[in-house]
Amino acid sequence: MVMLLGKKVGMTQVYDDTGKMIPVTVIQAGPCVVTQVKTSKSDGYSAVQMGFNDVKKSRVKNPAAGHAKKANTAAKKFVRECRYFDDKEISQSAGDEVTVDVFGENEVKFVDVSGISKGKGFAGCMKRHDFGGFPASHGCKRRHRAPGAISSFASDAGHGGNLKRGKRMAGHMGHVRITSRQNQLISVDSELNLLVVKGCIPGPTGGYVEIRSSKDQKA
Repeated sequence: MVMLLGKKVGMTQVYDDTGKMIPVTVIQAGPCVVTQVKTSKSDGYSAVQMGFNDVKKSRVKNPAAGHAKKANTAAKKFVRECRYFDDKEISQSAGDEVTVDVFGENEVKFVDVSGISKGKGFAGCMKRHDFGGFPASHGCKRRHRAPGAISSFASDAGHGGNLKRGKRMAGHMGHVRITSRQNQLISVDSELNLLVVKGCIPGPTGGYVEIRSSKDQKA
């Protein structure tokens, strides 16, 4: 598996050989530094920890600075791990720099991008769960976007008339981890450390993302 950390730059469009327009997302990916290598003997599992984007020296905490010093690098803002099934799959060592070239070297054509989606705040049931709402014609007065009845005996017989667990209601919407799978990798810019991915990815502009090679590469 190939993994890299990056930041969402924004969306644009490119054209293929036939002149068809393709919506794409530009990601500033790396360069990342391997901050720690975990093995089944030392940590109980196999993983490579890497960091992206340096933290200002005035804002670095002592534990983070000490951890980064072991890899001869600066403390990073965005740190994540890439899990492996076996120690033999790990080829990097602490302090190594990983760039977008790894996607080209491994001939990766499709990637999975994970990020934190945009937060929508407190949302009603129509926006949050796509409820249809009450009729907009006669007989409905100031209840058009209401959730309706939230508990009854009939909805879950045998468990009383109380409110049931998992009932779809108004509440906090967005700001959750989402993974967009099987995104086609359009191009790799080694000079500017940019990845151009087909379609949209989760998160706002400037949000941190994790880019992994898809397990099942399409033909």
